[in-house]
Amino acid sequence: MRRITVAEFHAELKAQGVPEREDLAFVCPMCRTVQSARDLIAAGAGADFDAVEKYLAFSCVGRFTGAPGPRREPDGKPCDWSLGGLFTLHRLEVVTEDGADNPRFEPATPDQARQHADRHAALPA
Repeated sequence: MRRITVAEFHAELKAQGVPEREDLAFVCPMCRTVQSARDLIAAGAGADFDAVEKYLAFSCVGRFTGAPGPRREPDGKPCDWSLGGLFTLHRLEVVTEDGADNPRFEPATPDQARQHADRHAALPA
């Protein structure tokens, strides 16, 4: 389990170098898909960033598209995983100043995040 501070978490997100906060990308620990707020909005989880922020890096976008549970081997498709369940299969905890551990999806690498943002930019509005 990797444990980082809130400041370290924010630094990893800033390092992604994406144009908008909606493009900050994370990797589901179960299906390994890269996803952002734009994916959650497109899946109907909410109308804008503020509405989907509570799901970002916590619930796989597949929860909102009717995706099945995680497969034995990631197949490039989202799943229905959430970090709010009984199992602790996540790989990252963000530790707040008061010492609370908050499970989160890992931030995508800068390359993954930029490629993901570029794919969204290429989609018709």
